[in-house]
Amino acid sequence: RWRDIIEHMYLPENKERGIFIQNDGYMDKVLESTDNIPAEERPINQHWSWDRILRSCYIKQSDVLLGLYLYYFYFDTETVRRNFEFYEPMTVHESSLSPHIHSILAARIGKVEKAYQLFLHATRLDLDDYNNEADQGLHITSMPGSWLAIVRGFAGMQVLKGTLCFSPVIPQKWDSYSFKVNYLRNTLHIRVGKEIEISLTAGSKVDIQVYGHQYTLERGTELKINVPIC
Repeated sequence: RWRDIIEHMYLPENKERGIFIQNDGYMDKVLESTDNIPAEERPINQHWSWDRILRSCYIKQSDVLLGLYLYYFYFDTETVRRNFEFYEPMTVHESSLSPHIHSILAARIGKVEKAYQLFLHATRLDLDDYNNEADQGLHITSMPGSWLAIVRGFAGMQVLKGTLCFSPVIPQKWDSYSFKVNYLRNTLHIRVGKEIEISLTAGSKVDIQVYGHQYTLERGTELKINVPIC
């Protein structure tokens, strides 16, 4: 039954642009960048009627791009790039679910400084009150989202065919960043600066990949790899 559902599922695409379509009728809208929205009308959900918002091309949060993030193992870099470059300029990020997902994908397609700006948006959403609503409470999603932007985005952590993989990049304004992850009862400490340092602080042995190269990490040893110049 599920195979039948999968085979008949409707997944609209625009073959010419090589993108997945947000929804039926989306391509009939006036497609324009959020740069065209006057600053005094942002956030639009506090200045525009919902009718006007829904008639516009503007997207509150990542929808198509969230799918590409969640199911990354099905999509190559160019597919992500085409969809990101089409949708991100029309996304207003008026949701805490949005900036960190875009940051992760931007890092994966090599737009490191764009990823950094989106990371700042995610981490400072409430601190700078971007959406003019901090008096109503905090956007809890941005807190783990900021961590994901570092680990899944800048460090490029993925699990591919049962192997933990990393492809780190680092923003120009940072000297380094570090984090720990637990994977199959192993705890890894990763530090990314001028070089990548990975050590196993708990567990016995684990196979990992860094930039597509296979390594076996054992307790008490440290792996050091140079960060390629972007």
